[in-house]
Amino acid sequence: MKSADIRKSFLDFFQAKDHLYTESSSLVPLNDPTLLFTNAGMNQFKSFFLGEEAAPHPRLISVQKCVRAGGKHNDLDQVGYTARHHTFFEMMGNFSIGNYFKEQAIAYAWEYVTQVLQLGLEKLHISIHHSDEESGKIWLGQKGFKKDHLHRLGDEDNFWRMGKVGPCGPSSEIYYDLGPAAGNDPKLDYVGGEGDRFLEIWNLVFMQYFENEEGQRSSLPKPSIDTGMGLERMATVLQNKNSNYDTDIFTPYLNFIEEKTKVKYDPSEKGVAFRVLADHARTTTFLMSDGVKPSSEGRGYVLRRIMRRAIRYAQNLSHQEGLLTSVSEQVISTMTKDYPVLTTQKDNILSSILKEEERFLETLDGGLKIFHEVKLQLEKENSKIVPGDICFKLYDTYGFPLDLTEVVAKENQLTIDKDGFDSALQQARELSKSGSSSFKTNN
Repeated sequence: MKSADIRKSFLDFFQAKDHLYTESSSLVPLNDPTLLFTNAGMNQFKSFFLGEEAAPHPRLISVQKCVRAGGKHNDLDQVGYTARHHTFFEMMGNFSIGNYFKEQAIAYAWEYVTQVLQLGLEKLHISIHHSDEESGKIWLGQKGFKKDHLHRLGDEDNFWRMGKVGPCGPSSEIYYDLGPAAGNDPKLDYVGGEGDRFLEIWNLVFMQYFENEEGQRSSLPKPSIDTGMGLERMATVLQNKNSNYDTDIFTPYLNFIEEKTKVKYDPSEKGVAFRVLADHARTTTFLMSDGVKPSSEGRGYVLRRIMRRAIRYAQNLSHQEGLLTSVSEQVISTMTKDYPVLTTQKDNILSSILKEEERFLETLDGGLKIFHEVKLQLEKENSKIVPGDICFKLYDTYGFPLDLTEVVAKENQLTIDKDGFDSALQQARELSKSGSSSFKTNN
């Protein structure tokens, strides 16, 4: 099943269950200072769950564009190295605002994955919070459900909180067993583990308590449902792949990069540059379409980190200029049907990306030259740690975000002195505040 068909089938299924479709909100959260970017489907419905506003309908659905590249949810460093981490992704979700609760939410989920998507019963595993016997009984009552496929896990895996104070509750996750061939570490390949064999495809949150500052919980007068199903992960399952990057969501970009660079894509670790470029081009394109511009602070700085990471990897593939811009143009062409704003903002997006590419490429070679000299010196000293002051120099003079320096270090079997970098950065800031230095970041 193609990704476009998955998206449509999800929306059709829940609209038939009296859910109101709501368009994706901006990646820049509206009136929510607690979030850097929209990172979950429920973000735009937060005021409904808190009772601050009346929902337009008690049952809602959406396909929400999300970014996780800063703050609590930050997958940036893992992108390209794993089969399923992304900085940008689409989250399908159904929501109940004080309407139906566990019994219907579980029944809907089971009906959708087993009857609509027709996933094999032997492949499906369910996790619940170990204290949530009610959910356990409901799952065991679903047609064809296998008793030994129910797993009871702890707070870290199956208990959700909106914040330190506020609505919370147990959750239940649906996993798909990709099979032994997908795993590479028996110690990690279990339901709830960090391995690649058991893929979490859907999370059902049962919002039933309010937790106060003392950690005391009381039952909510209107328990609610918040779910999230990653489109990229579901495409992996339905297209019989082991990696999100092998699905029709990413292969057009990987093929384009192949044609553009004349380099063959390798699905192993050698293909990291392809995957980073494909993922980061999507993130860059969508953030810019929502008005974020690369800068030296806040959301703009996170965007700049993403772009410069992509540009660095692009240079590993080919020294041609404008590669990130070219891939971004493909993103616009591919996704504008579902997100028309991409075409509306196309000229602004592409010109901004190209300008940032040109700016960074002017200093990239100089920074890499400095790094090479440091590497030679470290070899003489028999050291494997890049000093913090060097990391800061690369940041301050050459515009290398720290994580980019870490990437280059890793490629050379080195680590970085993060504490030393933080110390140098703090010292520079203090000097700047006191007026005794003309310190200015050049990134």
